[in-house]
Amino acid sequence: MMPEIDGFVVAETIRLENSEVPIMFLTAKNTNEDKISGLKKGADDYLTKPFNLEELILRVNNLIKRSLKGDDLKEFNSYKIGDKTIHFNSFELINEDGSITALTKKETMLLKLLIERRNEAVSREQILETVWNYDVYPSTRTIDNFILTFRKYFEPDPKNPVYFHSIRGVGYKFTDNH
Repeated sequence: MMPEIDGFVVAETIRLENSEVPIMFLTAKNTNEDKISGLKKGADDYLTKPFNLEELILRVNNLIKRSLKGDDLKEFNSYKIGDKTIHFNSFELINEDGSITALTKKETMLLKLLIERRNEAVSREQILETVWNYDVYPSTRTIDNFILTFRKYFEPDPKNPVYFHSIRGVGYKFTDNH
């Protein structure tokens, strides 16, 4: 149980502000009334203690997958970053002078994910699962290399990024007031 605040109130408050964020109760409150109340307040899932760790991981992964699928509905074909425009369907980056830089499918997928989730930190795990379809998260510098490439493409000064930020211990964030 949470000290000084009720989890049901927290869930209700979150739902009022954001209907799409996944909410999971992990609680010692295990009566049917508690479970029903939590679900009525907007929880997507309700797991009581003690719990099986594998079950928790599977439930969390399912919530993440469902929340990411909702982002697929946000369809757009192009996006402007600074003086450059990304065309997602043709895998092209149009520079200010009209020259074209070809983008790989993975670059395009990662750009689209970060732009769809702009101004939010996106974990390395979410990126690996969404873009590379990894179920296991190996230690890889692949994402780091893509972010470095994006900084070269889009940042006025790649060493002082304005758009593509590393969030230590979490992942990456694309920042834009677009």
